[in-house]
Amino acid sequence: MSTIDKIANLRDRRQTLEQGGGKDKQDKQHASGKKTARERIAMLLDEGSFIEVDAFVEHRGTKFGMENMQAPAEGVVTGYGTVDGRLVFVYAQDFTVIGGSLGEMHAKKICKVMDMAVKMGAPIIGINDSGGARIQEGIDALAGFGEIFFRNTSASGVIPQISVIMGPCAGGAVYSPAIQDFIFMVDKTSQMFITGPQVIKAVTGEDVTADELGGAAAHNAKSGVAHFEYAEEEACIAGIKQLLSYLPSNNLEDAPEYACDEADLNRISEKLMTIVPDDAGKAYDMKEVITEIVDTNSFMEIQEAFAKNIIVGFARMNGRTVGIVANQPKVAAGSLDVDSSDKAARFIRFCDAFNIPLVTLTDVPGYLPGVEQEHHGIIRHGAKLLYAYSEATVPKINVIVRKAYGGAYIAMSSKHVGADMVFAWPTSEIAVMGPDGAANIVFKKDIAAADDPMAMRQAKIEEYRNEFANPYEAAKRGYVDDVIEPDSTRPRIISALEMLMSKRETRPSKKHGNIPL
Repeated sequence: MSTIDKIANLRDRRQTLEQGGGKDKQDKQHASGKKTARERIAMLLDEGSFIEVDAFVEHRGTKFGMENMQAPAEGVVTGYGTVDGRLVFVYAQDFTVIGGSLGEMHAKKICKVMDMAVKMGAPIIGINDSGGARIQEGIDALAGFGEIFFRNTSASGVIPQISVIMGPCAGGAVYSPAIQDFIFMVDKTSQMFITGPQVIKAVTGEDVTADELGGAAAHNAKSGVAHFEYAEEEACIAGIKQLLSYLPSNNLEDAPEYACDEADLNRISEKLMTIVPDDAGKAYDMKEVITEIVDTNSFMEIQEAFAKNIIVGFARMNGRTVGIVANQPKVAAGSLDVDSSDKAARFIRFCDAFNIPLVTLTDVPGYLPGVEQEHHGIIRHGAKLLYAYSEATVPKINVIVRKAYGGAYIAMSSKHVGADMVFAWPTSEIAVMGPDGAANIVFKKDIAAADDPMAMRQAKIEEYRNEFANPYEAAKRGYVDDVIEPDSTRPRIISALEMLMSKRETRPSKKHGNIPL
């Protein structure tokens, strides 16, 4: 065979690989509202930047009739390229090839590209679309899952790991995305579950569809497994690119910086002067506060539909990435519960791992009371938030907007758990408990002895609010660094962030702590 013939043979082989499971299966994929693995990679990466790795890998073909089973690219496309000019590594399971099932060599391809990502210090993006373990390969398929999980764990906190669910992801396969940092899902075409509807029907008698059980809506709003939900794959890919723009490539680098014009940098917000109602019982939208203090149009919320009583997400201040954690008074008065504690704690730990400063906006009346919360472990889950803030060594800035009561005051990035700068608005109320409850205890005798107990109680509530539940008592003791005018919140935070850029903090030497999981 001549050199020309060999080159022609190579091209034929590549063309066969690029066709995946063939035109019929690709058409079926498109008919179900899904792109193919290679189309997804092409949408994600900069044009012409993808370099495929291990295209010619094949399964061993020695078990249960696999000798004649064709699996182009072994059912997964792996390689590297760039997103907005920055290096990323990617793998995309090909559902047109044996249902994207994971076997020994399929897993080895994923493991290789994950190892490359860690060595090169670049994000790894996994696009999942698979029927699960390749049953014909038995224990070798399970071993493949284990090797991937181990690498997910080793890479955690070293490089950003993004998992994209664009089809089924069932059984043991769900645990790789769960270990990773962020999960993206697409409405109606993505599903994640440990056991499918048929097994649930057989075991428990419950009737449920795959989408109801583990679709994007279920995991975005109910379970909190997913971080982002999109209506179609194109929007999902755009969301991934947006997220990457906030993240450093690895834990030794800083996130990309973007230009911030001088007018935006020194922006004063008159809206913040009146956003907090005079009536402490009335709600307002904390997202409006966030919009006023961050760079214009820079806030990207995470887990928007889950645990809405707390807000987390990335934004930019003076062009640099910050992590935002904020109570939402519009939902459950912004109180902390099991889910919001988990949501915030995980986000805080990600920011700390990747050197992203934390900006906290506090308006919290306490932990949500109730038998259900106690029996679901609010003590354990609430402790995660305390642990996460205490553990974090990145710059931590807290603005107390209104209420900050009891243990929830401590948990929301107070000085006592390591906040570097704590600012308070004049509207803030910082105390062991709310004035209503405190007055009943502190002024119990005065209220009981009054001719008009109700009027006395109301007077004592106001007295407690004015005398004790104000920011100046905390400022007297250095627990609040400054009481600031709301309209100047943005420039004060930016100034503090610039001051804290050189922050260095050491902790006792240890293998790792034991977060109350």
